[in-house]
Amino acid sequence: MGVGVGMDVRRLLLTVAVALVGGAGVVTGVSVEDADGEGRSGILAPRPPSVSLAYQPAQGGPPVSPIEKIKVTATDGELRDVALTPASGPPVRGQFTPDRRVWSPAEPLRYGTTYTWTGTAADAEGKTVPLAGTVVTVKPSRLVRGTLNIGDGRTVGVATPVQLQFSGRVTDRAAVERALTVTTSVPTEGSWGWLQDESGGSRVHWRTKEYWKPGTKVTVSAKLFGVSYGAGAYGATDLSTTFTIGRSQITKANVTSHQLVVIRDGKQVASYPASYGLDSDPNRNTRSGVHVITEKFTDKRMTSQQYDYDVMMKYAVRMSNNGEFIHANPATTGVQGSTNVSHGCVNLSTADAKAYYDSSIYGDPVEVSGSAVRLSARDGDIWVWTMDWAAWQRLSALTG
Repeated sequence: MGVGVGMDVRRLLLTVAVALVGGAGVVTGVSVEDADGEGRSGILAPRPPSVSLAYQPAQGGPPVSPIEKIKVTATDGELRDVALTPASGPPVRGQFTPDRRVWSPAEPLRYGTTYTWTGTAADAEGKTVPLAGTVVTVKPSRLVRGTLNIGDGRTVGVATPVQLQFSGRVTDRAAVERALTVTTSVPTEGSWGWLQDESGGSRVHWRTKEYWKPGTKVTVSAKLFGVSYGAGAYGATDLSTTFTIGRSQITKANVTSHQLVVIRDGKQVASYPASYGLDSDPNRNTRSGVHVITEKFTDKRMTSQQYDYDVMMKYAVRMSNNGEFIHANPATTGVQGSTNVSHGCVNLSTADAKAYYDSSIYGDPVEVSGSAVRLSARDGDIWVWTMDWAAWQRLSALTG
């Protein structure tokens, strides 16, 4: 019986070809029918890797802060090796998650630097894809440095505020304040407050609601590197300090009593005859309000063009930045304890001034009362205790 040209012929030829080649044990090609019955020949293409990569930050975006969340994530696979390398210098130290699906830096990046991703990721069958792309960090228009007022390991008084002074202006105060933390060994209520800029830079203080509890351990952390201060400025570096609150020593200075009374841990330990600022001259009054001791000098030169004096005084303890000190003044010994004649300082005898000098530390409060002129923002850098608690809290960029 004859066979016509058509579908039956093609099927017969395919059957014979498969039988002959199969008998030889070699396959050189396969003819596959299309859905419409037409055939085509070729080798099936290999399946691509199933693993995919996602970068944070996404590729092609604007420069980011060096503390931005940076990572590469593998989906349907794992990361084999990863490197994030700057144009100069070694790769960034990094770490994998336990399942090796995510890699992230273990150290901050640098400002104004381009980093390149390299490495591979693989799927379950071992098929790999390369890492590629870059991370670009911002180049600040200026770096702003900060300085904390209390060094590591110091012991300070119960009225001590934490002060952070910046070398330049801070526009985004809320962003900076979010980077600041104060940790205490006992529960302590406190708040940050921004004071007027001085010396071309901003400053913020952390004040407790009440005086510190003696013995409190305090840790201050300022994670400022990479924080945008606004107007193109960024934090230059992180800051931290740990200190201890010492014994409670509160000095009571009632100008009408002509005495300087020292209360230590709730008990009176000294009362020194004193002469305060001249009552009849408001410019010479010792200001009423809570002062804070900040410096001590065994010898301190004191000058005034207004009142034409230039003298060297012994055992001077600064209690404000407006020129008020507690110090020895032999010239007023005869009226100490009875009359106020000073230019605003607290005059003591040399022996009493030395005893007070030896007993005082940074952050001790001096509570002046009885004068007609009150301590204010014009009288120095630490005037945080001149405000009630509600008013102080309003100086916070986050809660005010």
